Amino acid sequence: MATSSLLLLLADGRFPAGAHAHSGGLEAAVAAGRVGDLASLGAFLLGRLATAGLVGAAFAAAAHRAVAPDGAGAADGAGAADRADPVAASTPAGSVRRRAILARLDAELDARTASPALRAVSRRQGRALLRAGRTIWPDAAFADLPTTPGGAHQPLVLGLLCAAAGLSRTETATIAAYGTVTGAASAGVRLLGLDPYQVQALLVGLADSCDGTAAEAARSADDPPERLPAAAAPLADIHAEVHATWEVRLFAS
Repeated sequence: MATSSLLLLLADGRFPAGAHAHSGGLEAAVAAGRVGDLASLGAFLLGRLATAGLVGAAFAAAAHRAVAPDGAGAADGAGAADRADPVAASTPAGSVRRRAILARLDAELDARTASPALRAVSRRQGRALLRAGRTIWPDAAFADLPTTPGGAHQPLVLGLLCAAAGLSRTETATIAAYGTVTGAASAGVRLLGLDPYQVQALLVGLADSCDGTAAEAARSADDPPERLPAAAAPLADIHAEVHATWEVRLFAS
């Protein structure tokens, strides 16, 4: 398969994983008066990229590394040796080790997500992504995901899905980081009535920051789960808890 095409498909908001139903916390930020125009949306996206984007990308890259064979999944992302082997990843050998690492990753990501509402959202999105992944790559190592109530966190599922697709660790982190800003940017058009062309220009301006975040996340995936990035956004956690109490809302989160 052409990995460049797979990268585009998995990063596409139309991939059937339910991302379109989430604003990445923007709906609550708009209601609180913290985001109201293009400039404040740009600041919101940068903050989200530096916190949820970095953490999610790092855990997705680490999950990719857990199921990639020895020598695959290096942070470079440029060569054939950086591609995961979905056949090797799905064999029984090494399954105990993979399950142990993925369980640690799941617990560490839980610890980094202070908001119960956001933990539930991450697991809900993980279940949706897993349904798509099992349909497309039924022989992937999804059985190694932790059997946590509610399902595994979305970044872990993404890491395994990208490994099954033959994408590199850096490409995996790029998809994760990219998704944290594009979903919120799209929500900004709907919530604030912003010019979609200007919002796209804003995203283009964030491209280098997104790539830098992905590269940092991919490098950090060599660390133990306990030492992965733990950038926090307490206000986003508070907004998420408030948003979860609303009876009427446009987005699920």
